[in-house]
Amino acid sequence: MDDYLDRKTPWHLWVVGIVSLLWNSIGAADYVFSSMQADWWLEAMQYPESGIAYLEAFPAWAHAGWAVGTLGAFIGSILLIARSGLAVSVFALSLLGIAVTTYYETLTQLPPELAEIQPAWFPYVLWSVATFLLIYAISMKSKGVLR
Repeated sequence: MDDYLDRKTPWHLWVVGIVSLLWNSIGAADYVFSSMQADWWLEAMQYPESGIAYLEAFPAWAHAGWAVGTLGAFIGSILLIARSGLAVSVFALSLLGIAVTTYYETLTQLPPELAEIQPAWFPYVLWSVATFLLIYAISMKSKGVLR
């Protein structure tokens, strides 16, 4: 316990934690407000009617994957900032959620209007950031920064 208290938090943990919290807040907000079908959100995000219908058609398992992916990443960022070792497990669950959602998206076709809003490169960025956060959390846990 004393070793943990004596260990200094590296500056980059704060940078990664805060930037990831901001990034993952967007995904969590999109999941929550889209699931609630908040008109103001769907309008602000410029969801076309076909895009809203696409989201409404998500089967429960794909919806659960979306929830775990977005909310898990958000919670993982909070746990990272709190220096909790649970961040590793939560980021891993988030990646599992992203995998489920990605699988569902390979089975379906995005409506053309929705495909125009979501750039083709976005899934690569999403996977890259999520994978980086998991690797980073594992690294910080192995160095004793996360408890």
